[in-house]
Amino acid sequence: MRGVILAGGLGSRLLPLTKVTNKHLLPVYNKPMIYYPIELLVEAGIRDIMIVTGGSSSGEFMRLLGNGKDLGLDSVNYAYQEGEGGIAEALSLAQGFSQGEKVIVVLGDNMVQKSIKAAVQSFSKQKEGAKILIKEVEDPERFGVVEFSGEKIARIIEKPKKAPSRFAVVGIYMYDARVFEIVKTLKRSNRGELEITDVNNQYIEEALMTYDVLDGWWKDAGTFESLYQSSCLMRDKHQEKIPLKK
Repeated sequence: MRGVILAGGLGSRLLPLTKVTNKHLLPVYNKPMIYYPIELLVEAGIRDIMIVTGGSSSGEFMRLLGNGKDLGLDSVNYAYQEGEGGIAEALSLAQGFSQGEKVIVVLGDNMVQKSIKAAVQSFSKQKEGAKILIKEVEDPERFGVVEFSGEKIARIIEKPKKAPSRFAVVGIYMYDARVFEIVKTLKRSNRGELEITDVNNQYIEEALMTYDVLDGWWKDAGTFESLYQSSCLMRDKHQEKIPLKK
């Protein structure tokens, strides 16, 4: 399985911080934001990744990460997304890199507390289809929200005015190699983007979608408040691993 980290976008909600740099290069506690999804994948056993980025600061990722050896990677590849074409469009740039293997896609501003290794191992045994991670949240209307039919997912609704549940789709997705063919069939949304929700709903319609509920906290560090909260949470997580000296 190969990893794809999506680190493009304009980061307009974090202006003026993102006026001169990519959002995913901003600090979250004591590391650049991009380090956290990389470490998440490495801990889950993924050693070959692609960073999909864009904008004028894209070259800074190579300067920061190099060949990825210092972070435990066997290889790190880079792809450039022109414009704001959506998550699914960004994912499509990784088709050649995937080489027909399954892929795990992580949005670069997603911060999670605990390992996703069990979910990754479960998906590696899944013969076909996709897996998503979901999390109960207080403000589901901000995200793609799961509508259930019994214990199965009936569909995902993107940023509904009235959420059918409190379970949001976390920005961590796992797909078989057919995902790239599905992306090619998508039509652009009203935002002019290829939506990852449409990809997920296609797998759901074919009864090929599984899910796990994410353990621990989850933040998307895309606003000033969530960026601050992410730094505080990562500080606490760091201090749990390194006991304070008496």
